[in-house]
Amino acid sequence: MQMIRESEEVIEEVSQVVTPRSPEAKLGMQVEDLWDVQEPQLSPTEKLNACFESIPVSDFPPAASNQVVEIKSDASLGEAVKLLSQHKLLSAPVVDVDAPEDASWIDRYIGIVEFAGIVVWILHQSEKMEGFTKWDEAMAQSDLPPAVAAAASGICSPRFRSLHPESPTATSGSFFEALTSSDLYKNTKVLDIAGSFRWAPFLALQKSNSFLTMLLLLSKYRMKSVPVVDLGEGKIDNIITQSSVLHMIEECADLHWFESWGSKKISELGLPLMKASSIVKVNEDEPVLQAFKLMRQKGIGGLPVVESGGTKAIGNISIRDIQFLLNAPEIYRDFRSITAKNFLTAIRRYLAENSKESPMLSGMVTCRRDDSLKSVITKLDSLKIHRIYVVDNAGNLEGIITLRDIISKLVHEPRGYFGDFFDGVLPLPPNTRV
Repeated sequence: MQMIRESEEVIEEVSQVVTPRSPEAKLGMQVEDLWDVQEPQLSPTEKLNACFESIPVSDFPPAASNQVVEIKSDASLGEAVKLLSQHKLLSAPVVDVDAPEDASWIDRYIGIVEFAGIVVWILHQSEKMEGFTKWDEAMAQSDLPPAVAAAASGICSPRFRSLHPESPTATSGSFFEALTSSDLYKNTKVLDIAGSFRWAPFLALQKSNSFLTMLLLLSKYRMKSVPVVDLGEGKIDNIITQSSVLHMIEECADLHWFESWGSKKISELGLPLMKASSIVKVNEDEPVLQAFKLMRQKGIGGLPVVESGGTKAIGNISIRDIQFLLNAPEIYRDFRSITAKNFLTAIRRYLAENSKESPMLSGMVTCRRDDSLKSVITKLDSLKIHRIYVVDNAGNLEGIITLRDIISKLVHEPRGYFGDFFDGVLPLPPNTRV
């Protein structure tokens, strides 16, 4: 009887090893099968390139809800913020409510609403407060069309790269409570802040495009997420996000094909790519809107908050944290001004009191140069974040690692790979070869 139980335990353990833990792990096993038949003289990166080029993006698992979150063009800004926050999304496609049922995907969608575009709108409203001492006076001078024009395109259009960098960003604790209760906030529609590219609502892939194409778009070409469209249905079939790709990599961390990277120290892989001197950061006593303004100007999704006069980070602010200024503005009303430190303190207290989960409760997420890539990926995935800060033994910042950096170490873009893929679609990064 004892032997039977032991045999059953062995079978169960083997089954746990062989059976993929998730759809992402199943995809990793597909890469494993392809890896084993690659030419032995190829480098690990060349092998992985070949594997991912053989897998269509249609094989990538859909979101857990199995449904793409879409926002109607006539929804209010407040409704959009709540929907993005509820589903923990950075962005969502905007459906034109006036589009016919048989519209193509280009005519069905008018763009993407994203927290980056909401930040533009918020910054524009704060800048309009310059020279005014009362909210009522500011509202008397405020008209919707300029606000609409200023926030027209998220981060997609270069027309709004400059946001008066010398203008004040300090706001009182009551500013956002007044803003979110104003008619201006209630009347601004998603349509007014939806970003768009020059010839289409957004850059999308077809289901037959390769996994390698998707990875390069998320890394080298700095896309936050990649919509996959079903041309027959004229709708988005899936949206592949940075977080979902990171989770897939984490699920593959114990597979043979990942060993060439996962077991190495990040320093051995040339990480971090961004050194301490290049990190965009904000001091703890600076206005929190300065953090969002820097993110907007530099085209980044987050930055560290450092001690005044020092190099030790006390926290991180990401672009999606703008939601806390809009969903819970009352938590700041007692602050004379909302500094970066006050912002972090108020949010952490609010999250703890309301039993809400957030990476912000984890404090500053860090690693060291001698940590393995596998351990870094596991930490990023477990906390559902896109960046981790590299620190020395004293806690001083030494660099930053993002998901884009990790992908860039796994695959590379072959010469001439994209051809005319980007013509008329989006600006290319400098020194690119396509």
